[in-house]
Amino acid sequence: MASQEILREEPSRGSFINDPKVRGIFFQAVVVIVLVASVWWIVQNTIDNLTRLNIASGFGFLRGRAGFDISDSAIAYSSDSTYSRAILVGFINTLIVAGAGIVTATLIGFILGIGRLSRNWLIRKICMVYVEVFRNIPPLLVIFFWYSGVLAVLPAPRDSYNLPFGSFLNQRGFYFPRAVWGDGSWLIFVALLLGIAMAWFVARKARQRQMATGQQFPVFWTSAALIVGLPLLAYALSGFPLSFDFPQQSTFNLVGGFQVKPEFLSLYLALSFYTAAFIAEIVRAGIMGVSKGQTEAAGALGLRPGSILRLVVVPQAMRIVIPPLTSQYLNLTKNSSLAIAIGYPDLTATTGTVLNQTGQAIECVLIMMVVYLVLSLLTSAVMNVVNARMALVER
Repeated sequence: MASQEILREEPSRGSFINDPKVRGIFFQAVVVIVLVASVWWIVQNTIDNLTRLNIASGFGFLRGRAGFDISDSAIAYSSDSTYSRAILVGFINTLIVAGAGIVTATLIGFILGIGRLSRNWLIRKICMVYVEVFRNIPPLLVIFFWYSGVLAVLPAPRDSYNLPFGSFLNQRGFYFPRAVWGDGSWLIFVALLLGIAMAWFVARKARQRQMATGQQFPVFWTSAALIVGLPLLAYALSGFPLSFDFPQQSTFNLVGGFQVKPEFLSLYLALSFYTAAFIAEIVRAGIMGVSKGQTEAAGALGLRPGSILRLVVVPQAMRIVIPPLTSQYLNLTKNSSLAIAIGYPDLTATTGTVLNQTGQAIECVLIMMVVYLVLSLLTSAVMNVVNARMALVER
């Protein structure tokens, strides 16, 4: 009986250290304490160093006079503008080169990705060589190639290359006609926005109709007519308020028109061609990820190869392409900070100049970190929405 009572007793749990829950809480508390102590030490050390060097902290310096010029600005700016204005100019320049680069890299990457799967041996090999070359070269060298190896060896302004539509290309950049907007020009922009909205509505209704009945609607030509036709109609009704200022050759330079400087061109082309190589591989992998039976089934229904690619393969491949495509868009945006190597005034360049003049290193670095972080988060959020719309819907 005594042995049975001993067996009925509950076993001892031992030390609380052997409890996984207690151990987990303990180690998490230690990590939090270490992190808090590290942050406190960094902040305190920074405050002591700023006090010792007699450097005032805060963002009040942004209201001071910049005192330096910026060669390429999309908004009004002069040396009498504030530091905040100079940083804003760099931020806008970063947005312009990143946005243009993303669009161009996507177009080139999709063409190359599809070309890598072409049945034509020459096209397939050309696309393969392009991808392998650009993927294995640092982006900074690609920038230097376009800046020093292509644009710098172009002829002087007096010997500029004459391009269509009154454009010129020389070592000082690309010149093309500048639009001069007169009274009533706002009607053209309103008509353009209206055309885009109507094109979106037509595309949505056409998709609903195709899903319900299987009948297709000429969405592309209808959208093109709306987006182009409505602004042209508004242009005519408002009395033709738009004119163009064409660049003209002079003795030593070109006057008039709009100039795209070589710093922007080299950075834009380098980022576009470099990132396109990675996008091409993503597109190729996405297309190869679509079951071959999908292509065979579409061919059995009588669809042509181009229609199969556009209506069957690419829509399914996009579900594979979009997530890694987001990473390439983020890389392109962050790689734009390499513009400082060729003197293009992006966010890093202008904020760095402000840092050198004011000595506010912590504040300037914090501004750059926050701006790039916000740009990356916004890009990821937009791509996540696109990815959610492209995802398969379970029934």
